[in-house]
Amino acid sequence: MHNLPRISLFLAIVSSVLFLLHYYIWARLIRDTGLADPLRASLTVALFLLGFMIPLGMIFNRLAPRALTTPFMWIIYTWLGMAFLLNVLLAVTDLARLLAVALPLRLQGQSLNPERRLFLAKMVGLGVVAANLGMSLVGFLGASASAIQVKRLKVALTGLPQSLEGFRMVQITDIHVGPTIGRHFIETIVKEVNALQPDLVAITGDLMDGTLAQLMDGVEPLKQLAAKEGVYFVTGNHEYYTGDVDEWLAWLSSIGIRPLRNERVTIRQGFDLAGTDDISAHGPGHQQDIPKALAGRTGDRPVVLMAHQPRSFKEAKSLGVDLQLAGHTHGGQIYPFNFVVGLFEPYVRGLYREGKSQLYVSCGTGYWGPPMRLGVPAEITEITLTRG
Repeated sequence: MHNLPRISLFLAIVSSVLFLLHYYIWARLIRDTGLADPLRASLTVALFLLGFMIPLGMIFNRLAPRALTTPFMWIIYTWLGMAFLLNVLLAVTDLARLLAVALPLRLQGQSLNPERRLFLAKMVGLGVVAANLGMSLVGFLGASASAIQVKRLKVALTGLPQSLEGFRMVQITDIHVGPTIGRHFIETIVKEVNALQPDLVAITGDLMDGTLAQLMDGVEPLKQLAAKEGVYFVTGNHEYYTGDVDEWLAWLSSIGIRPLRNERVTIRQGFDLAGTDDISAHGPGHQQDIPKALAGRTGDRPVVLMAHQPRSFKEAKSLGVDLQLAGHTHGGQIYPFNFVVGLFEPYVRGLYREGKSQLYVSCGTGYWGPPMRLGVPAEITEITLTRG
């Protein structure tokens, strides 16, 4: 019950934003195109029912059995992605219209009469709908398990011993097993990771969107992950949404995946691997504590920190962390949403360096919400360490 105010506020904000998004679609594609009843009325009702189903589905998904919610969530999350793209396309056409008026581009000084204006609105509407269907299909295919890319990069660490030159870590993150991601998706990831024969696997949070009881079958293939120096896990913000994070951590430990809870391990006496709870962690015994994770370090071994959110990098670099592995942003997931993410996150995707500290932000291995990835491929990241 202590989460009720937070959940209520979240739903209120989401509902308000969804109303504005759907009103914009209605105004441009139904009202302005001059559709006649009963088509106008039918599309209006259908549009706002779809909008209403999104927050309703979020509640339904938490309360009802997964077998009932999965088909429902596929529908509403797919529509959520399409609605976002419709708003982007309509905004682009409106911007073009404003520029045409401002420049001005009227032929021979003649303005559009009402008939021409209505015809243009219909043609633009048809074009927007056609473009939306094409972009949504591309995004849908881009979110499939078969579209996950292996991204390879080299990162130099000062103080890395010669014996660990070429050490390969594989990072997977933000898989979001849940309503639309299940066992097949996980099996594909495990197969791809094991084919790389990594020295170490780092799972940097947001693994699941549901309870252990709901998702046990879907995540069970994770026990087949193999790496010479082990498989490690840190929590993301989504691990704290269902209220059974400790059950998840115990289960992961039982299948050989070690959670790093504000602690560290030494890898072949060559570097320290540290991990911390998510920066938004809450509940008894859960909080981000990077100083605790780094406590007791001796010598000049470099340290790699697993911390889900890139914003943890500010503290990490102040404490001398050589490399932080993060996720959380999904790289924006659906272009051009990455620009929106950039308004709230200082680091969106890729490798950053500030002083002696580096940060790698993965675009994520799965997706959240709409089963779409457009212009931002999902990734399994192979990071090869070299001597700096």
